[in-house]
Amino acid sequence: LVGMGRVISDGVVTGIICGVGVLPKYQSKGIGKEMLNRIIQHCEQNRVIPQLMCVENLESYYESLGFKKYSIGMTRNIKR
Repeated sequence: LVGMGRVISDGVVTGIICGVGVLPKYQSKGIGKEMLNRIIQHCEQNRVIPQLMCVENLESYYESLGFKKYSIGMTRNIKR
């Protein structure tokens, strides 16, 4: 396994893309883009809007795949 990603969806409106990652040794080889393109295609086939949250330094990466910044999210830390 060198990369993974998943979609959590209500099956009607939204598909949240999460858990996307590629092992550092395999990054910059197009694997992440291919995974995201397949995830996006799956969302489109099921007529749900693909959305995601990411850290600021990855915004330009996702913008290159057609995503647009649309709102400010919120998070809460938990005790582990």
